[in-house]
Amino acid sequence: MPLAMIVTTVESPDQAEDLGRDLVEQRLAACVQVTGPIRSFYRWKGQVCDSAEWRLAIKTTVAAVPRVVAHLQERHPYEVPEILIETLEVGAPAYLQWASEQVD
Repeated sequence: MPLAMIVTTVESPDQAEDLGRDLVEQRLAACVQVTGPIRSFYRWKGQVCDSAEWRLAIKTTVAAVPRVVAHLQERHPYEVPEILIETLEVGAPAYLQWASEQVD
């Protein structure tokens, strides 16, 4: 089954842990990796912002992407969360198989 990686960011390590753990516990994701802090520059409501954020790399099946996106939109702390999706077409076969088996 093809996999996808969804990337999002949050403003604290606690938010990242809660969101990542919830996705895995609900079998929406095989794995969620958290990195941070990272530094993000962006324009928001007319001002240039500079923020520390934590990035989540969410590995899931392509079939589960709509459910993961809905989950993120419902539970994400940001008004307009970054939700970027990349299809993973190549990878270690054993990992791809394992990841596919972790997601309902």
